[in-house]
Order: sequence, then C-alpha cells, then structure tokens
Amino acid sequence: MNMKPTIEVSYFPGCSLDSTATENNLSLINLLNRLGINLVELDDWSCCGSSSAHSLDPELAFDLANRNLSLAPAGRPLIVACPNCLLRLREAQYHLENDEKARIRYEETWGRPVDPKLQIQHYFELLDRKDLLSFTKDLVEKLNGLKCVIYYGCMLWRPPSLRHDKNYYGLMEKILASLGATVLPWTFATQCCGTFLSVTRPDVITPIANKIIRGAKDAGADFIITACAMCHMNLEIRPTVKPMVPTLHFTEIFSLALGTDDYQEWFSKHLVDPSPVLRSKGLIQ
Repeated sequence: MNMKPTIEVSYFPGCSLDSTATENNLSLINLLNRLGINLVELDDWSCCGSSSAHSLDPELAFDLANRNLSLAPAGRPLIVACPNCLLRLREAQYHLENDEKARIRYEETWGRPVDPKLQIQHYFELLDRKDLLSFTKDLVEKLNGLKCVIYYGCMLWRPPSLRHDKNYYGLMEKILASLGATVLPWTFATQCCGTFLSVTRPDVITPIANKIIRGAKDAGADFIITACAMCHMNLEIRPTVKPMVPTLHFTEIFSLALGTDDYQEWFSKHLVDPSPVLRSKGLIQ
C-alpha cells in the first residue's frame, strides 16, 4: 500500500541511525515513502553534538548543531528521528532565535543568515498530520494477536521553551491499536534508559534495563515498541534478564503492517531476533 509522494522534506539521520540503528533508518524511509513523504537527506551532515559534546564542551556542541542547521534548505521542514538529535538541533535553533551574539557568530562562521522559519520536527509530527486512521482502515487486524508495550523514553519530553503544542505521547498507541495490536498498560513508557551512560557506566544501565524488561514481561507483552534508537540499543545490549522481550522500532512494526517485504534485512540487525515471535503470531512467513 503506497500513496503518491506529495511532500518533500529535509532529513537529518544522525549518527545512531547511520550506524548502530540502520534498521531504524531504513524502515523510516520505507514507512514515509509509503505514506507519500520523500526524505531528502542533508548533504554532508555531521554529528549534532549529542551527549558527549554538550557534556564536555557546550560551545563545540552548539557549533556542531549549527553546522547542520546551516545545511538545511529554506522552505521545507527538517525531519529528525532521534529524540536526542531533535533536542540538540532545536536547542541550538532556540538560542539562535533569542541571542543576537549567537546569530552574528553563526552568520560569520557558516556564511549564511539564520533561518528563523526553519521547522525542526520529529517524524511523529508528519504522521500526526495525516489521517492515518482512515489510511489504515483496510488494515484493521493486520497486527491481530500482537501484544505490545509502548516505550517513548524520556528525550521527547523537553523543557517548555522547546516543546511544541504536542508531546507525541499516545500517537503510537493509537496507530498500533487501529491496526489490531493490543497495547498493554505499563508504567515505563517514559522511563529513562540511561542513554549514553551505557558507554561509560554499563554497570549503572543494566539494572535500569532489567527493570524495564521485567516491566514488559509483567505486562504480558510480546514486544517493546520504541521511539528512540538509543533506547532500543540499550534494551538489547545491557539487560541480563532471561528470556528477553524483543524490541522493535515503531517504524519497523508500522511498515510491516503496511505490507513491506524488507523486514528481513532490518531484523538481521537486531541482537534479539524478533522473527520467531512474529512468525508464531502469523505476522511474517
């Protein structure tokens, strides 16, 4: 099921989706193409500053984010999938809008004026603007038998100065329920996974990840559905709970429901293979 492309938007993949979470990147492109949205990747994009830079050198982190903003063409939104990248880029844009010295430095460094109209959006905003319930009406029960819990993580919840009108919570539940999945209640939807402490303090992350996995098991979930590539990685590499609850990117399960044949390539990137459970539910061959 495909819609004719009607929207062209700029796209910042970020380091995670270009490396440890390529399946998230590929399934996002697949999903949005099917919904009529063409992602145009920024030419020569670089790291947004992420956790490491903004923790150690805020000025460097600001410059890294600004470099990517300077690459965004005028007249179309800049779409980001990683919540951490989204925060870094929006924070930089906020400071540029409210700090004249920062604007002058930006223009001197990157040779172009600040674009005050640049819209930096999570891809959820694109989904929210489409009539997805109408679009998926012929796919009701496509995910019938699948029990899942939804995990947004903590990064989409930001300070009021950076928050748009919506915080996105409830969007994944609504879409997956419309496709026949059973979305189970639990208390970990916005629990922090520990993010980049996974690199420096895995001993801190493992108890957090175990708690989240146990929460999904206690809820009776077949899968944890994530909105964040970093959360997804931490929930695969750090838990010691056995057996594991598989984790899927939201873009993967939504694309699967729309009938994609590319899932085998995505699932091969997972450390916890989701195929056996999906096959037992009759959702893949």
